[in-house]
Amino acid sequence: QVQLVESGGGLVQAGDSTRLSCAASGRTSSTYVMGWFRQAPGKEREFVATINWSGRNTNYAASVKGRFTIARDNAKNTVYLQMNSLKPEDTAVYYCAAKRGGESPFPSLYDYWGQGTQVTVSS
Repeated sequence: QVQLVESGGGLVQAGDSTRLSCAASGRTSSTYVMGWFRQAPGKEREFVATINWSGRNTNYAASVKGRFTIARDNAKNTVYLQMNSLKPEDTAVYYCAAKRGGESPFPSLYDYWGQGTQVTVSS
């Protein structure tokens, strides 16, 4: 079992930056692929970014590429999502997720999820 707890987020203004953290605990959590997803009201959960176990391979959704950066510190069992140049359309609940095997943009393939953290970007 892997437990995930997100933190960070809140209310920010358009153009601002903020960083989300996801603390992982449990068996061999450092070997899992980690992902960030988000879900806006009335919309399906969507892929934001993934990172492999070593941190050397990352993938981003087109809508956030160049603005968001995913990183992990396996010594601290923590994954981060640095979000810059935030836009109102980035408003959503952000979820951290973990899976075995390779990276994937599909939420249904992830085994473990955090409870989510709200990010609201005002214009």
